Formats: sequence, C-alpha cells, structure tokens
Amino acid sequence: MRVAVVGHVEWVELAVVDRVPQAGEIVHASDSWQEPAGGGAVAAVQLARLAGECLFITALGDDELGRRAKRELERLGVRVEAAWRHEPQRRAFVHVDSRAERTITVLGDRMGPHGADDLPWAELEDADGAYFTAGDPAAVRRARAAGKLVATPRAMAALAGAHVAVDLLVASAKDAGEPYAPGDLDPPPRLVARTGGAAGGSLETVDGEVLRWEAAPLPGPAVDAYGAGDCFAAGLTYGLADGRSPADALALGARCGAACVTGRGPYEGQLRDPD
Repeated sequence: MRVAVVGHVEWVELAVVDRVPQAGEIVHASDSWQEPAGGGAVAAVQLARLAGECLFITALGDDELGRRAKRELERLGVRVEAAWRHEPQRRAFVHVDSRAERTITVLGDRMGPHGADDLPWAELEDADGAYFTAGDPAAVRRARAAGKLVATPRAMAALAGAHVAVDLLVASAKDAGEPYAPGDLDPPPRLVARTGGAAGGSLETVDGEVLRWEAAPLPGPAVDAYGAGDCFAAGLTYGLADGRSPADALALGARCGAACVTGRGPYEGQLRDPD
C-alpha cells in the first residue's frame, strides 16, 4: 500500500510535570526531551509503521531545527520531501501532566507546502490514501489525486479555497481549534468524523446518517496523550486506503490513538500491526 501525508512539522519540547502551572507559578519537570512532531509528522510516522513506508510532503525552516527535524523523521522511517523556507522552524512546548493530558503552546505560524513547490506531487497519483494537515489550496488539489483524501479542519482555509471533495474530515467534538459546520466547505466532505477522546465519537455522512464509535481500550497504562489524535487520523487514513469500511477504519484509528497514549511522546507507543 502507498500512503502519504501533506502537512506540517513542529519542533517540540515536552516536559513531564505533576500539573500545569497556574498564572505566576513555577513547576518542576521530572523529565523532558525534544523531537520533531506536530500533526503532519506524527501521522506520517504512524502511517509508515502501518504501511511499511510513507511519503511526507512538507515545508521546513531552513535552519538548524528544520534540518534536524528532517533527519530525525527519516530515522523514524518516513521519506521526507521538503520545501525549505527562509524563516525559523515552527516550534511548540508541551506540558504532560500526571493524568497524561497534554497542554500545548505553539511558537510560529503553521508551515505547509505549496502546490507550486518543486516536490514529488505526481507520486500522489499512485497513493492509495493521503492525509492533509497544512498547505495552500493548490497543495490540497494536488493531494486530491490520492485514492482517499483525509484532512483536518485546522487546514480549513486551504481546504475551502481548493473546492475539491475530501473523503473524510476529522473534526473534534470538543476542541475549539478543530470545528466543522455544514457549509464550511463546498463541496462538503463525504464523511465527517467528530472525535471525543475517551468518549469515542460520531461519523456523519453527507446525507446526514450518523454512526457512533467507542474509544478503544488502552493496551497499557496512560502515559502521554500528545499525538493521540494525529495517530487516530493516520489509522483512519490507512483503513480507508486499504479499502476497509468506514466503521472498520474508525476502529483501526481508535486502536492507533489508544496505543499512542501508552508511550512516552507520540512515537514510543504507536501501533505497528494494522490487523
């Protein structure tokens, strides 16, 4: 199977704390580390582990962190094809508290590829599925060449400007940064998934039919929720690309999200067996 991600990278510093500090307070981290992450990168690594390989079309800052992000994502098994921007690599800081919840502060604008960038866009024509997290409308139209196209509403401006049908939009039932309402996209997505974390979620067809799914049980103790939603979207993309029914693709996505929560950072616990 051939899968791809068109999207963004954040260089992330994570710190494990007992609780997120209140205004004016100081807390001490029991552990900290840095790695390339963000929705596009996390999904690309998860897809590589499910499919054996993943093409990641992205944009990176032409600086030390951007170059390091490319090297480390390649070490994680992703084929990275990047447009280099003359601006600092986007960064983020993540608190992971004693309940395994993550709280994120982002530094810099989301950096995505443009359809006019000199990148291997033609390869998407042979892809069974692609996940879109960032880019311009032309990049969305390029990504639409894949057999199945899944996207996040965090890229709503690009999706709305592209005027192409997305097979599935992964929105959130509770995250204000990932909303979707009828009329936001023309044409509308064929399917809209609204995730609710441990509460599961719902899948709505373009005709208004609604299917609910349950969250998968965690395969181990909860450690770190950072990246769980991105792994869910990656598993869902893989399932649709594999020709599975929406219900079966959702079940795989739920397993991917649950597995992610049991590892330190977004990669340690990722699911490797799609069956």
